[in-house]
Amino acid sequence: HYFVYKQRPEDRILQVLVRKTATIKEELGSLSQVIDHRLTKTLKKGIRRSNIDAMETDIEQADLDTELKTTVIDELEASRERQDELRVQVDRLRDILQKSKQSIGLNDELFESAVSSSLQILGAAPLTEIDSESGPEQSTFPALDEKIADWADTMDSLRAPRKRGQKKWEWRKESPIRPIVFSDPGIVDDSVVHLHLEHRVVQRLLGRFISQGFVHNDLSRACFSQTKDGVPRVILLGRLALYGPGAARLHEELVPVTARWRDPKIRKEPLQPYARDAETKTMSLLDEAFQNHVQKAVDPKVSSQLQDSAVLDIEQLLPHLQERGQAFAEDAKAKLAERSKAEAVAMKEILETQRSHINSKINEHAKAEKERVKDKNLKFEFAVEDPEEKRQLSANKKFWAKRLELLKDELKTEPDRIRELYEVKATRIEPVGLVYLWPETG
Repeated sequence: HYFVYKQRPEDRILQVLVRKTATIKEELGSLSQVIDHRLTKTLKKGIRRSNIDAMETDIEQADLDTELKTTVIDELEASRERQDELRVQVDRLRDILQKSKQSIGLNDELFESAVSSSLQILGAAPLTEIDSESGPEQSTFPALDEKIADWADTMDSLRAPRKRGQKKWEWRKESPIRPIVFSDPGIVDDSVVHLHLEHRVVQRLLGRFISQGFVHNDLSRACFSQTKDGVPRVILLGRLALYGPGAARLHEELVPVTARWRDPKIRKEPLQPYARDAETKTMSLLDEAFQNHVQKAVDPKVSSQLQDSAVLDIEQLLPHLQERGQAFAEDAKAKLAERSKAEAVAMKEILETQRSHINSKINEHAKAEKERVKDKNLKFEFAVEDPEEKRQLSANKKFWAKRLELLKDELKTEPDRIRELYEVKATRIEPVGLVYLWPETG
């Protein structure tokens, strides 16, 4: 803010300068460098009362040449259109994010529980919540590198960034493990670490569950939990994995087979899988059991009875798991085919858009060059008069020509390459867990 005094002639120049600047910003989006240069030249020798009127006229009349002004306005309009397109894309991405969350079905509470369980399997302490003044709940992460030597590099991702030139051992000594959160803190700083599914620590912890099935000397895959339901139930969890070229994992999901459990001593026929309604209820009971951290102690006789029955139960439910897994696999293959087709089309559109953009740039500069040759007196305001700009433009033209040649081949090969990436080369169905849901009443 600045006070303008009518009795002071110099203030007329400041007033018209502010007004002119506001007009330029409104019309062009920002103060043009060309006009900025002209205004600077006008004000170079300061504001003198003897030429107030001439300076005021020069500032009022400072403007872009008509042709350049039209070009700048067109570019600004194109920029606004791109911003509108970006807003549409952001809105579409929000929908995709919501669908992804529903598809994965992993909330923060279950995520934290899975990480804690993996830590306990390693023989470390689970996550411990700490008080935080604001933001999401924070937890302390155990110092795994002190317990397991090969975790040192992985744990470094939980420390504050290392300063340039700082030795690693000094950095580890001075930078303790930071608290972790499972929800977006809303700010970008170094005070906490936001754990997510792609984080290095999480990948290594959860990888133990992904990479192994029934390994009795490592992971315990048979367990039981208590429910308020009155019927004992058993769930055989299988993993379906589809692999593409180069053993790339294209798809993976859990395949459940649920059944009412009966004591083998009175079992007259093999276990039979539940129908849809009973299975849905069983899976709901399983979800509730996972979130119920406080349960009654289990009778050792019941535990021993279920352990003795586990091998037979797996044997009887495994054929049903294989059958259901094949059905899930066919459904997954159909979805992968749809996805490959959609991505191939999208890639073709991207390449065609890129080609169209390059051609438009080439035509634009060719037209401008033609106009310059046609009229030597035409004042071309673009920065191509600068030698460095000319050199850059020449390099751009060479790149555009080379890129157009590559695009011819890519338009033929890229869509097919994407479709090939989604071709299923191998299918694997294996049991990964056995869960018993036992009534709290016994």
